[in-house]
Amino acid sequence: MKTEGKDNVIKTQTVGLRHGSFQLPAADGSIEAYFAAPDRAGRAPIILVIQEIFGLHEHIRDVCRRFAHAGYLAVAPELYQRQGDASAYTDNAALVRDIVSKVPDSQVMNDLDACLVWAGLHGGNLSQVAVTGFCWGARLTWMYAAHQPKVNSAVAWYGRLTVGHGPLQTRNPVDVAGSLYCPVLGLYGGQDASIPTADVQKMREALARGNAHARESAIHVYQDAGHAFYADYRPTYVKAAAQDGWRRCLAWIGQHTRP
Repeated sequence: MKTEGKDNVIKTQTVGLRHGSFQLPAADGSIEAYFAAPDRAGRAPIILVIQEIFGLHEHIRDVCRRFAHAGYLAVAPELYQRQGDASAYTDNAALVRDIVSKVPDSQVMNDLDACLVWAGLHGGNLSQVAVTGFCWGARLTWMYAAHQPKVNSAVAWYGRLTVGHGPLQTRNPVDVAGSLYCPVLGLYGGQDASIPTADVQKMREALARGNAHARESAIHVYQDAGHAFYADYRPTYVKAAAQDGWRRCLAWIGQHTRP
């Protein structure tokens, strides 16, 4: 299903899949999106895949194909389209200043809701819904788990917990931890300088004080990994943590999403 090439970059085969880019109908027009799904009859469980800080690029598309081989209809929208083209930036600080900080959470929530509508019309089972995200998208995974009642499970990979990326983000995962609509698995790196261990502890404490879904949630920390340990196309990739995280991700979603 998967092959590793130069620098561990994983390229997932498309045999047995339906996949491709499409225009997602949104509240104010349409935005680019990508989907991948098993090429077989019947409705598949849905998983929304939320991009890293770098936008909807090939790695996120490949993650969708990985989920499709696991039996899911995976959908990933380009959540920056209204603000600009993340691929045009090589400086992360400029990317955050010019694009990321200008994306309100409400816009993201609406676009993810639109993904659910689309998935339900294109072979997805709306009674089996999961969401996952990486880095910037992991913070929003927590937020979406407190926004959308249809979500059955979520997995957040090394997303910020107590702060956002700009003044438009007035609430954060620690603020909504107590009112989740589904159990969330957080996967974090113990060497992640951008997410202090104190923030992870604050989130654990907020979950423990929350509702039943919050108390069922869990955070696993890979002590020898840093930020973006799943990103196989980057030097931050930690193979052992990435493989174990993927196993935990599929098991968590399977446990809470599938009957």
